[in-house]
Amino acid sequence: MLCMHQSGPATLSGLCQVTDQLYLSNGRAANDASLVSRFNITCIINVTETRSCSTPPPGLEYIHLPVADSPASPLGEHFDEVARQIQQVAERGGRTLVHCNAGVSRSATLCIAYLMKQRDMTLLDAYRWVKSCRPMVRPNIGFWKQLIRYERELRGCTTVRMVASSMGEIPDIYEEEARNMLPI
Repeated sequence: MLCMHQSGPATLSGLCQVTDQLYLSNGRAANDASLVSRFNITCIINVTETRSCSTPPPGLEYIHLPVADSPASPLGEHFDEVARQIQQVAERGGRTLVHCNAGVSRSATLCIAYLMKQRDMTLLDAYRWVKSCRPMVRPNIGFWKQLIRYERELRGCTTVRMVASSMGEIPDIYEEEARNMLPI
């Protein structure tokens, strides 16, 4: 698998390559026609509350999932559908760009779900992979719970669990990341 950034280190505005056929970005990058063209994107999945592309350019498939970046949003209802779509586009030789407003929570969650379903990755490995491609990814707590449920459905067990913290319930991977940031 390949993981690279549009140009140099990932930035909040950049387009990041997760696999040969899957890209992740924020809304601004997704709406940059020259960027979409340069990376030969053939399908855009917009996971924002508003549709930003009224008429997609010819040859570009456009899917809008109006989901709010809220822990209560049922993003998990779209995991199988989005994973299947990304896979179908890849099998046709196309490339999919998944985006939300910032490219941090909703779109990252869908990319993680795709890797779990179609690339047979654990939740932990999929999260680490996407985070290595786009370091600012940080699914919200509700999306983590949905990803954990999804992994249990797919594998019968989970590699990430929710734990109590001073900030409330968080995935144990955030606890590990916080520990790694503390000075020795």
